[in-house]
Amino acid sequence: MWLTALHSWSHRRPAILRARSSKSTVGCRCEGGEVSVASIEQRVKEIIVEQLGVEEDEVSPEASFVDDLGADSLDTVELVMAFEEEFNIEIPDEDAEGITTVQDAIDYIKANVKEV
Repeated sequence: MWLTALHSWSHRRPAILRARSSKSTVGCRCEGGEVSVASIEQRVKEIIVEQLGVEEDEVSPEASFVDDLGADSLDTVELVMAFEEEFNIEIPDEDAEGITTVQDAIDYIKANVKEV
C-alpha cells in the first residue's frame, strides 16, 4: 500500500521536494499568509505538472492522477508531500487516500488553508 511508501520515503524526500519547490517561478508558499482560491487552483496544477512531467493541458479538474496522468504510487506520495510543503498543511494518510483527482486536491487544500 502506498501509505507504507509514504512513511519510508518521508524521511528522505522532503529535501528533494524543497529543492524542486525552490526553483518554482510562482512561489505561492502559504506559510503564515493567506492565499486566494484562484492561486490555490493554479499552484496545484503547476505542482502536478512539475511532479508528474505532464503537459498543463492534460491537468483537468476531473483528471485522475493514476488513470489519466500516469502517476504510480510513489508519484502520488510525492504529490501529497509537495502539496503539504507548498501550502504548509499536513495531510493525514487517511485523507491522502481520498485525493485521487486534481479536483480532490484543490478541494482538500481549499478547505485546509486560509483564503483571502
